[in-house]
This record gives sequence, structure tokens and C-alpha cells, in this order.
Amino acid sequence: MYLTLPLQDVFTNTLYLQSCLLLCVLVSALETVTSKYGDTIEIPCNNGRVVEAEVTFVKWKYDKDGNILVKHRDQNATVSNDVNYKNRVSIKDFGLVITQVAMADQRTFTCMVVVEEDILEYPVQLAIYKVPSQPQITNLTTVMAIGKPTTLAQCHSEGANPAANITWFKNKTPLVTDGAAIKIITNVDVDEETGLSTTTSTLEYTAVKGDIDAKFTCQVQHIKSANMDSSPLVFTVNYPTEKVNLQVVSQGPFKEGDNVTLKCTADGNPPPSSYNFFINGEEKTVDSSMYTLTSVTRENTGEYKCSLVDNEDIVASIPITVEYLDVVLSSTGKIVKKLGESLEMTVDVKASGAPQTSWKKGNTKLNSLPKFHKLTYSDSGVYECIVSMAGLKKTQTFELVVEGSPVIKNLIKARGEGMTKVLKCAAEGFPKPTVQWSVNGSNVSLNDLLLNGLSSHPVVVFPLSPVVHKDEYSDQTILAVCIVVGLMLAVLAIGLAYWLYMKKFRQGSWKTGEKEDGSAEESKKLEENQSQKADV
Repeated sequence: MYLTLPLQDVFTNTLYLQSCLLLCVLVSALETVTSKYGDTIEIPCNNGRVVEAEVTFVKWKYDKDGNILVKHRDQNATVSNDVNYKNRVSIKDFGLVITQVAMADQRTFTCMVVVEEDILEYPVQLAIYKVPSQPQITNLTTVMAIGKPTTLAQCHSEGANPAANITWFKNKTPLVTDGAAIKIITNVDVDEETGLSTTTSTLEYTAVKGDIDAKFTCQVQHIKSANMDSSPLVFTVNYPTEKVNLQVVSQGPFKEGDNVTLKCTADGNPPPSSYNFFINGEEKTVDSSMYTLTSVTRENTGEYKCSLVDNEDIVASIPITVEYLDVVLSSTGKIVKKLGESLEMTVDVKASGAPQTSWKKGNTKLNSLPKFHKLTYSDSGVYECIVSMAGLKKTQTFELVVEGSPVIKNLIKARGEGMTKVLKCAAEGFPKPTVQWSVNGSNVSLNDLLLNGLSSHPVVVFPLSPVVHKDEYSDQTILAVCIVVGLMLAVLAIGLAYWLYMKKFRQGSWKTGEKEDGSAEESKKLEENQSQKADV
């Protein structure tokens, strides 16, 4: 299908198209010069391609009717009285020089040149730019609540041309208005006097729990400067408590008499200022997160809880065990028993766990609980029962004393240095016996027992002597008596009776040819004599 137009309309449309094409060519060919706000700028005439010899007249003007200056050949330039330029312009090589460039100078300037009989015009567009100021944060809030839209801050940058752009970031990721959680409002205001722009951006944000410790920044962007970032902004994020936690601050395990401190914490922000503690089933409201149990006993063993004051359904619990250890011996202190009697000790242990028990006699460790079927003197001593468990340790002691008449265990002779002999007498009893030696009726010290083998001594028996141990030596006869003196008067009576018996029947003598050590027969006779004395 074809559209038919009248011939006149076709001609009119053709002229209109030609005019548009000419205007487009002129606009696209318009030279542009850029200057920084406040600087001095030189606008060239025909980009400096003017031959001075051919020029008779140059005139600079702006827009349509604004005259700035005129210069004739071989004359100084004449500046017009235009208030906008009379004190700020000059001419240099036909170029227009403007000082203290302002936003009002952002317009088209035309250089009109008269050469011979022709007039030429060269229009130039002057563009002014100004770098914006650093980003400034105002109307800053410090707290935002989860799920609640909050105006966090305003970021603005002043004195720019063209106007600066502002972008918000969270953890270096740009924020974009989504109409729900993020809302960014940007305004540009132009100063009437300077013509410079101030850009202001307001961030409204709805926080989530993941925004804790998030860093927000605003960035100013401009075509004539590098991007400029504000200092990071960190906001406090408030959110309700969803969970509480109960922990024991004190170091365990716990024993009776210890203090036990509990601490209740919540995951909300801000945290609660008070909590409910449930102690042995009893509710206690405390204006603190801490609660201390003082001097705990085994009755304090159990489960403990804490909760929010206004919501006891949000609760936490923890078990606490108070360790205890009780040790009771069947007998303690000093226990006195007779020689040959029996003794059985028992120990009663009550504990919250599995204890370990050990026994010692003095510094010697025993394998088990001491049991005595027939007490001997060697059983006497201090016994210690040690029971330990979970940091607890209890010790119980008793002292066993075995009493009985003094008994000479044996009388032994041994070879000394040279021709000397050494006699040894071993005795036991409680109270502790006193041992005394006598040679030929004279008391001697231990050194006097080293006898010269060349001497001979008659046999002498003393009334107090319970036993005479005899032996023969070659070339000599020695009589030695070992007397054991007890603390009881009965010992004196026994010794006197024995002396009368020996005087009536016989006196002992040392026989020749016996071995150096006392024979088994002599030891047996010695024990029989001691038994007879004990029976008297």
C-alpha cells in the first residue's frame, strides 16, 4: 500500500528535513572545552587557527546577545560593562581568557572574526565540573531490631558538578532497593548561588539475625574522581531470646563444703537483666545471671534449672553431683592387746562413687586390711587406712600396742677380731625390756664383751639372770650372763626363783668343742627356761 501526498506537502517536508540535518551537523560540530570549577580557562578562537595578518576585527560574545570584548587590529581589547565578565576576562592570541570559572560560565561562547570582506563565527561550548566532597554520614542510628524497618543513616556529598551518585554497601555488596527489606531514597539539591549539587541518600533497612557485626558503607561516585567510601558502620542488632543456657562456673568435681556458682545466659540481644533459678525445686528470681550455692552437701545433688522471668518455657537445666566420702574404722586411737590374742579390724566406707582403699603400717604399704589371729610383739605399730575418690581423701589411724612379759629370743656368739668373741642377746616384750650384760658378777658395757681368749673365768650365775647361755672355748672358760630387766616386779621374783633352783642342782659351764654359733638344742633349752619363768 502506498501513501500519496500533495506536491506542496512533499516540498515542505523536504525543506524541514534539510533544516534538521543542518542543525544536527552544527550541534555535532560544536567544539567543547572543559574547565574545573574555580580555575582559569582559555577558550581558543577557531581552535587557534586564526591568521593574525588577515584579521581586522575580533569580537567575543556569549549566548545570543551577550557582548564580552572587542579587539581591532593594532589596538588593545575593549571589555564591555557586562557585570558577569568585565573583571574576569581578557584576550590572548584571539582566545578568550576567563578567571575564577563558575557554574554560570557553563554556556556557549562565540568568537566572531572579520577578515577582509567576510565575517566568520566559531562557537565553543564551555563545560564546568567540580569534584564532590567526601561522603558524610548524618542522622545515624545505633540500634536496629530484627524484622523492624529502621532508618539507619543518611549519606551526602556536597559541591559537585555534575551531581554525584551514592551507592550503599553491606559487607562490600551493593544494596539495591527491593521495596521490602531495603529502601534507598536519593535526593539532589542545587545551590542557587553556586549552581553546585548536593546528593543525599537515605538507607532504610530491615535487619535479620545474620546482620550481627555486618559492616555498612556508602560510596560516592563521580565521573571526574575516584570512588570515595565512608567509614564502616556497625549497628547493634536487637533480637528476642530464643534459648537459654545454664553452666557451672566453678571448677569440679564438687565435694561437701564447696561453693558452686551457676551462670545462666541467653542468646537474645540485649540479654535479660534477671533470671529465674530453680534450686532444689524452689524458684528464685535473681537480678543477675549468676547464682552461688554455698557450703553444698550431698543433699544438694540434683538437677538445677534457669529460665526467663517472663517466659518459663524457655528453660535450661544441668545436673550437679556433690561427692562425699565417709570412712569409719571399727576401732581408732590406741588399742592395747595381750600377746597371743586376736584382733580383727573392719572399715565402713560410704561414698558417692567407687573409692580406693589402701593400708600402711608406718612407712610400709600393706596388701590388705590387717587381720591378727595371734598377736605378736612385731604387730605393734601405727596403722593407717587411706580412702580416696574423685578428689576426696580420708585417713583413719589406730595404734596397736601388744603387751607381754619380756622374752629372750636368742643368745648368739660370733667371732670378733683376732682371738675375741662377741656375744649377742635379743629380747622382746612390752613395756620395752632393758638388756644388761654381766661378766663374773661385774656389769660391763658393750665393749667389755670382746673377751681375750687367753683368759679363763669361773662360771658365775646371778640371781637376776633369767637364762645362762653356755659354750666352751679352747684354752679358756668364759661365763657371761644376759639379764633382761622388765618394768614389772614379777621379773625379779622369777629371777630369784630360778637362782635358787640352779644353786640346788647345778651350775652351768661352757663345754669344749661346740660350734661357734649357738646350737639348736641350746636355743630350745633357752626357750623352755623362759616358758617356765613365765609360768611362775
